[in-house]
Amino acid sequence: MKSYKEMSKEELKAEGARLNEEYQKFLAKNLHLDMSRGKPCKEQLDISMGMMDVLNSKVDLRCEDGTDCRNYGCLDGIPEAKQLLGDMMENHPDNIIIYGNSSLNVMYDTVARAMTHGIMGNTPWCRLDKVKFLCPVPGYDRHFAITEYFGIEMIPVPMSPEGPDMDMVEELVRKDAAIKGIWCVPKYSNPQGYSYSDATVRRFARLEPAATDFRIFWDNAYCIHHLYDDDQDYLVEILAECKKAGHPDMVYKFASTSKITFPGSGIAALATSLNNLEDIKKQLKNQTIGHDKVNQLRHVRFFKDIHGMTEHMRKHADIIRPKFEMVEQMLSEGLDGLEIGTWTKPKGGYFISFDALDGCAKEIVSKAKKAGVVMTGAGATWPYGKDPQDSNIRIAPTLPPVEELKTATELFVLCVKLASVEKLLEA
Repeated sequence: MKSYKEMSKEELKAEGARLNEEYQKFLAKNLHLDMSRGKPCKEQLDISMGMMDVLNSKVDLRCEDGTDCRNYGCLDGIPEAKQLLGDMMENHPDNIIIYGNSSLNVMYDTVARAMTHGIMGNTPWCRLDKVKFLCPVPGYDRHFAITEYFGIEMIPVPMSPEGPDMDMVEELVRKDAAIKGIWCVPKYSNPQGYSYSDATVRRFARLEPAATDFRIFWDNAYCIHHLYDDDQDYLVEILAECKKAGHPDMVYKFASTSKITFPGSGIAALATSLNNLEDIKKQLKNQTIGHDKVNQLRHVRFFKDIHGMTEHMRKHADIIRPKFEMVEQMLSEGLDGLEIGTWTKPKGGYFISFDALDGCAKEIVSKAKKAGVVMTGAGATWPYGKDPQDSNIRIAPTLPPVEELKTATELFVLCVKLASVEKLLEA
């Protein structure tokens, strides 16, 4: 089809009239579809139901070191859970703390602890005139919400398929001691599905920050969330690279089983240096006697080891891969050649990132919502919810059933076209 940018005003008006007729038909359908967040669908949750059967009132609830999981103990997690999550995160169990159900909670606590008590003897952030964080964009809205909540100034850093703009990152952290951290989703990033290149990871490990308490917040949320068996992204392991570079304490690495077993009922983990662990445990022992060891044991008994977890993730991939491929195909069939949008084609993770014409994202999301499809708010992938180009939209294909997803994507394509025609007619 002819590019919208090449159409005359008369052609655009005719196209707009045709698209509006289609849109009115969608309005009449009274749809109620939700594509707003990256939630697992029912079929994904169902494959973990066996975890509810591995523990009962008759089984031995002691872990391998003899600890009774019904009682107090194991502040940093039971040994076999540290082994399982360590294998998942590619880190030694001695460098792992097992937490409760949410890695986001761990990230929040990590920032809060730095605010009130500082990191490894450094000045608490709340006593400083200014605290700043680097934020690769587009990025994860809940990361940005944490730093905004604590009044930390956020500095956007452009993303590419290789990862954040490392020239910019290196210069900023070298020059400004107020920059205390950077948010990262290094594998199958939220929302683009990019994985950091080997060179990017090694440049992270070799950063020379002005702040001695600068930390990389490495949220490896999608570390084993591949869509394909034969085409997967791999990351250089950041803790090992930092140690090699002489910066063993510079990274906090987070992960959880939220999108592996049950969101809200999984287990989370933090991997970091022994120095950082000692610093964290000083606070942790005042916060809790220990996290849910029964749930940790349940996960271990269900998966047995990392091989069981890997097989489980293949089942997830089989469920959601057709959804991603369908959305990508419909975007291609509906928009190729029109020059009004580009999108990513991730090999894993939970999202597709769509970039519309500048100034169109809010209008596209608004039109979709009016017709009954709720999407992630335009601007959510930027700090403070402000996308300066008003162009990025996060597509979350996992939750809706296939037929609903097909309808929602059809409507989305229509809204992209309609908003783009209106924008071009304004020019």
